[in-house]
Amino acid sequence: MAFGSFDNKGSGGHTVSEINMVPLIDVMLVLLVIFIITAPLLAHSIRIDLPQVSAAPTQEDPKAIDLAIKGDGALYWNDQPVTMDGLADRLAASARDKPQPEIHIRADRDTRYEVLAQVMGAARRAGMAKIGFITTPSPQPGPSVSNK
Repeated sequence: MAFGSFDNKGSGGHTVSEINMVPLIDVMLVLLVIFIITAPLLAHSIRIDLPQVSAAPTQEDPKAIDLAIKGDGALYWNDQPVTMDGLADRLAASARDKPQPEIHIRADRDTRYEVLAQVMGAARRAGMAKIGFITTPSPQPGPSVSNK
């Protein structure tokens, strides 16, 4: 393929200093196909005969603390009323348990942010690591059916 200019000034004896990319792309595609084919072959595993035991595996269910906060600021620890001072003591005692339980916070829609921040701060000061929020999913709008 000849490259040249549209100038009629010279005899056209100059060299083209552009790199032809087509052969490089062809080589790259061939290498890509080779790697795609050989990659699954490189993942080999060693077969080991494991010993058989009759004991069942232990299932350790993580404990969860249900902490509910009503709109007026009332606190409930697993459905039992608790004060903010009592909450700090219970959180400190629960933080020492192994494995540490999770805290599930259910706050009323009308709960002040200040109360929620105090509860979360008390949990952090006690050393609780797993804090989660329980929410109610909003209803998904379904397909509307019209009667004609």
